[in-house]
Amino acid sequence: MVSETPATQKPATGTPAPKTPDELFAFLDALGIAHKTLRHPAVFTVAESVALRDAIPGGHTKNLFLKDKKDNYFLLTVEENATVDLKTVHTLVGGASKFSFGKPEALMALLGVIPGSVTAFGVINDVEKRVTLVLDADLMAEEIVNCHPLTNEATTSIASADLLRFAEATGHRPLVLKVTA
Repeated sequence: MVSETPATQKPATGTPAPKTPDELFAFLDALGIAHKTLRHPAVFTVAESVALRDAIPGGHTKNLFLKDKKDNYFLLTVEENATVDLKTVHTLVGGASKFSFGKPEALMALLGVIPGSVTAFGVINDVEKRVTLVLDADLMAEEIVNCHPLTNEATTSIASADLLRFAEATGHRPLVLKVTA
């Protein structure tokens, strides 16, 4: 059981509570998706998570919560060491205008997580389907992809094909694009 963190606490009245890691795992189980989770001290940056590499094989992620000038939201999930050109990446996503970083309030409202816990699994909380999930093609070439399970106090390993199945089961049709330099 993961202890309650700001990422799993209930939001203000009137909005549904974000899913907990245990609810995420139950959702994956219901889909028949194999997953393995390693609990660890909270990590907030890619640099802080490097010490976990030997214990967790596979592709590790960096996540960018972005919005365009039309207030469309995007979650770019790329390999942890990838370089993303924020000045041009919007041109790869059809119809998007120039990107900027989304605000923490929008991150919590849409994906149910706080900065430092951003994850592709966050689309489970996007019940209104306002966020477009963009998965980098290089990351998706990995057999196993590692993501935070809605908290930065653990890492969950899942097959890349199952990450696609998960996203589609939440009602999101992820875009798999070459978005890194």
